Amino acid sequence: MGDLGQFGRLLLAGGAILALVGLSFVLLGRIVPGGRLPGDISFTRGPVSCFIPLATSILLSILLTLLLNLWTRR
Repeated sequence: MGDLGQFGRLLLAGGAILALVGLSFVLLGRIVPGGRLPGDISFTRGPVSCFIPLATSILLSILLTLLLNLWTRR
């Protein structure tokens, strides 16, 4: 029964992390209008539109790298 308890805690922790990530996306969407940063690429050709979140991806990569580095140094 100890293994099930540990697995349950792991699922709860994973759910809490997903909830925090979701909340951060909601808050980021309110701070940055439309969720698009300067440096994100978007273009439309007729009925086809394309959005490439280049600046957003770089920013998220930097933030996650900093958070994970702080987390692993504990």
